[in-house]
Amino acid sequence: MSESSMSYKRLVAFTTVLTFFLIMLGAFVRLTDAGLGCPDWPGCYGKLTPTQASEQIAQAVAEQGGTHGPVSMPKAWKEMVHRYVATFLGLLIIGITVMAWKKREELKQSPALATWLLFAVCLQGAFGAWTVTMLLKPAIVTGHLIGGMTILAMLTWLWLRQTSPARTVAPPATSAKLLTLARLGLVVVAAQIALGGWVSTNYAAVVCTDFPTCQGSFWPTMEFNHAFHIIRHLGETPDGEILNVASLTAIHMIHRMGAIVVTLVIGALAFALWRNAGTQLLALFVAGALVLQLAMGIGNVVFQLPLWLAVAHNGGAALLLVTLILVNYRVAGAAGERRNIS
Repeated sequence: MSESSMSYKRLVAFTTVLTFFLIMLGAFVRLTDAGLGCPDWPGCYGKLTPTQASEQIAQAVAEQGGTHGPVSMPKAWKEMVHRYVATFLGLLIIGITVMAWKKREELKQSPALATWLLFAVCLQGAFGAWTVTMLLKPAIVTGHLIGGMTILAMLTWLWLRQTSPARTVAPPATSAKLLTLARLGLVVVAAQIALGGWVSTNYAAVVCTDFPTCQGSFWPTMEFNHAFHIIRHLGETPDGEILNVASLTAIHMIHRMGAIVVTLVIGALAFALWRNAGTQLLALFVAGALVLQLAMGIGNVVFQLPLWLAVAHNGGAALLLVTLILVNYRVAGAAGERRNIS
């Protein structure tokens, strides 16, 4: 591999790791209620840093009656650091796209994925702006989370394309059934991440404080009419009324049910990988990521959502997603090799 190809590979790897970090940073900002720490975009009260906007922040703190409201200097810094890192990430992805086009013959790869990645990060930037300007509407904030995970998945696939199979895991002797199961696993994990985002952005994680029951029941009172209504403000129904506890309970419980589906599908995938020749290491990756994420999800309920564990749960979702991307890349690659041989 030439030096320029190695530079491209290192750039993609660094950007992938930074995206993982940014997802957890975004969760930290959201969970500390700092999403409106600077209520305008892209600056903070039109300034580059919160320090430069100290007078406006002090006035906002006085108007809201203290630092417990949406605006404070610490919250402003959290929000702006997130924006600084996101901007840097966008610049890196622009660099990746430019290199993918300029070196497409040397890399022997189509630049299409890198181009779609650039489109995705531009859309993600728009969602970041809408998150603030639309006052944390659950649909926008959830879309922002899904966008971050999508970018991570695309970068992971792009990085795997730069990595020889031996550096990842030995090529498996796959079957069509295993490939289908791997794809299904990716779909259910993506759906569960979206549900988890909906729980987080609606602040429904703490509505159930016991496990495996919720509010002392395996089937608590739930209201579905408004729980999954997309076009509404935070904490409100589409009619502007307060979103009740039964609606929040429905959001939480659907996420738990989704976790059961994920456990069954990903557990079956791990078992199939373990029984398949050459994919035992992949099976351990999948099982480990699943068990870790389940443990953190249960821990968030039992210990009433400690900040560090809630942020780690977001990271665990990203890790499980990356693991499923790895599985699909290797299994699909092996299936392609078999078709070429035959």
